[in-house]
Amino acid sequence: MSNSNWSAESWKEKPVLQDVVYENKEHLNKVLKKLECLPPMVTPTEIEDLRTQLKEAALGKRFLLQGGDCAELFDYCSQSPIESKLKVLLQMSLVLIWGARTPVVRIARMAGQYAKPRSKPTEMHEGKEIPSYRGDNVNGFDPEDRQPDPDRLLSAYFHSAATLNYVRAILDSGFADLHKPQAWNLDHVRSGDTRKEYQAIVDRLTEAMDFMHTIGADSVPSLSHVNLFTSHEGLLLDYESSLTRQIASPATGEKKWYNTGAHFLWIGDRTRQPDGGHVEYMKGIENPVGVKVGPSTNPDDLPIILDAINPSKEVGKVTLITRYGAGNVEKLLPAHIEAVRKSGHTPVWVCDPMHGNTKSAIGGIKTRHFADIMEELTSCFKVHQSVGSKLNGVHFELTGDSVTECVGGSMDLKPSDLSSNYQTHCDPRLNYEQSLDVAFLIAQYYEEQRTSAAE
Repeated sequence: MSNSNWSAESWKEKPVLQDVVYENKEHLNKVLKKLECLPPMVTPTEIEDLRTQLKEAALGKRFLLQGGDCAELFDYCSQSPIESKLKVLLQMSLVLIWGARTPVVRIARMAGQYAKPRSKPTEMHEGKEIPSYRGDNVNGFDPEDRQPDPDRLLSAYFHSAATLNYVRAILDSGFADLHKPQAWNLDHVRSGDTRKEYQAIVDRLTEAMDFMHTIGADSVPSLSHVNLFTSHEGLLLDYESSLTRQIASPATGEKKWYNTGAHFLWIGDRTRQPDGGHVEYMKGIENPVGVKVGPSTNPDDLPIILDAINPSKEVGKVTLITRYGAGNVEKLLPAHIEAVRKSGHTPVWVCDPMHGNTKSAIGGIKTRHFADIMEELTSCFKVHQSVGSKLNGVHFELTGDSVTECVGGSMDLKPSDLSSNYQTHCDPRLNYEQSLDVAFLIAQYYEEQRTSAAE
C-alpha cells in the first residue's frame, strides 16, 4: 500500500500543524528512543481484523459505534471509569444491533486519547499569557503546569497500556454479559411516554435474550464476549511514529508498517491538509484511518486526501467522520458525498454530531444541546438516504458517568443543572443516560424505516 519513499518519519518533510514545541530537544529525543523500544500495545492481527469489519461497515453489512472521552485524563486510568465506559458502549451496541439488525463494530476513544488540538497555542490566565492545555500527554490542566514535558509521552504510553490491559482482562472474564438488558434502569427518563417507548425496546431485547437462552443459543461466544478496538486522534506525530513498527502481515507474511499504539487513528478537522504532515504519516500505515470532515472541507480536497491515504481504493480503509453542526448537514453533506462517489472510493461514512454543536451557556461554560445532536444525526441519515448513500456509523464524545455537561435528553437537563457535576477539562460529553437515549432513538429510527418499507 505505502510507496517506497515513505518512512515513519517522512512527515517531518511536510508542514505540521498543531505541533508541540519542547524546550529541551535532547530530552525529547531520549524519550522518543525509549518509546521506540517499548513493546506494541496492539497487534497486526487485531488491526487487520478491524479493517475487515470496517470493510463490511462500508458495504452496509455492519454499523460502527465509536465513542469515548473528548480528552482522556491519566486519572481515568482506573477501574471504575474504565468499567463505566465499557458498560455504556456495550449497552449502546446491543440496542443498535437490535435496531439496525446488523452487527456492530465497537471502537472506543480510549487508551490513548490524551492529546487535543487547540484553536490558539496560548490563553490568558489572571492577566498572564500561558500555554493552552493540550492534553495530559503534553502538559497539565493546572495553569502552573503548562510547560510541555516530554516525559508525559512516556506516561501516555504506560497509562494507555494499563487501560488496554484491564479492558482485555475484563472482556475475557465475561464483563460483556453486563450488556444484557434485564438489569437496565430507566428511572432517569422523566417523560412517561418516552420511558414506555424505551421500556418496549428493552422488553423486546429481554425477550430475544430469553429465547436464545431457552434454545441454548446463548452459549455462543459472541453473546458473552465482544471485540472492542481502541482509537485516538493521531495528533502528536513524534509519539505516533515512535510507536510505528515494521511487522510481518498475518495474512501475507510481507513486512508492513503498523501503528502499534492503537487499532484506529484519525486526522482532525485542523490537520487534514492534503500536503500536510498528518496525511503524509497516515498514508504509510496499515491501520484503518479516520478523517474528520467539516464546514471548512473543500469537496475537491476529499478525493486528494483519499487518494493519498488509500491509493489502491481499498473499501473501508478510510472512515469519513462528518461534523457540520445542526442545520448545516443538508447544505454541505451532499457535495461531499458526490465528490467521494466520483472519486471511486468507498469509505465508511460516520456522523459525529458533537463537535459542530458546541455552545456557551451562562458564565461562558461550554455545553451541547441534545436536540442539536439529534438534529444533526437525523439529517445525516436522511441526506444519505436521499442521495442513494448510507450512513455507516456514529461517533460520540461520551462517558459512562452521570456528568452534567450537555443540556437536554430524557433527563431533561437544564443549563442551570450544568454546574452540579460538570467534569470535563475539554469538550462536553454525553453522560451515561444521554448516551443510551441516542442508542434508543437510533433504534427507533431503524424500526420506523422497516415499518415504512413493509407498508
